Amino acid sequence: MSTVTRPRPDDYVLGRTPAEYERLRAQARIWEAATGRLLDQVELGPGARCLDAGCGPGETMRLLAQRVGPSGHVTGIDVDAPLGAQALSMLRAAGHHQCVFEPADVERPTPIAGAPFDLVYARLLLFHVSDPVAVLRRLWAWVAPGGHLIVQDYDLRTIAVVPALDTIDEFERVAIGAFSDAGCDVHVGHRLPLLFADAGLGAPDGTDVAGRVEPFATAGAMFAAVYRSILPVALSLGLTTEQDAARWLDECAADASAHGDHAALWPLMIGAYKRKSADRENAR
Repeated sequence: MSTVTRPRPDDYVLGRTPAEYERLRAQARIWEAATGRLLDQVELGPGARCLDAGCGPGETMRLLAQRVGPSGHVTGIDVDAPLGAQALSMLRAAGHHQCVFEPADVERPTPIAGAPFDLVYARLLLFHVSDPVAVLRRLWAWVAPGGHLIVQDYDLRTIAVVPALDTIDEFERVAIGAFSDAGCDVHVGHRLPLLFADAGLGAPDGTDVAGRVEPFATAGAMFAAVYRSILPVALSLGLTTEQDAARWLDECAADASAHGDHAALWPLMIGAYKRKSADRENAR
């Protein structure tokens, strides 16, 4: 009998490779407008102090730095210290000297220099943590009285291509199956209001749902990139084989060429935000 090796809960299931880092940068740029809408909702402006929890390659730190200006401050934290160092180097090279990076794990009780903050922001963070309620409580504790928490996360159930393609059915079986079996909550975006309540924050002040539809001619590359990144986990879980994976990648590329006009729907990006009371007693 073969032994299935499940990833440890604290592993980043998509891997820490140059290809995955580039995929993260491209993904972040796709969602800039959706993130910008939420930053507008909380009226983030010059001089604000911000924390980007799970900052990854630093693309959202850049957005925050542009809004808070040189009089503001942006701290990024991530468990991936080398990636955070790369992000900081990029930001400093672009003139954003108000940015700093600190390696930290949001799943552990870690003091963050500069806390509390006017804005604590997290995108696609809860998807990867083992206890999203505990992480939300930690993020909320880093919000200053009168400040805001913004969280954005995916609901992977919405992935689809019309007219339907067998390759996408297989993507869902292997890739989404690997996420689920590795302990990721593939519906976490939809559950944000419930998680806010469970964490003791109360109902969000507002929510935002962002979608993206594009031709499969270009979306096929996104599906393939995610598939490649999650493949080591899918293989370890016995969801596919090296041969079947290579065949799927060839078929996905062929479909993107032959059926490029099909409409591909990305997972929905769902956001929620909450203001902490300016009354220090009620803000705890």
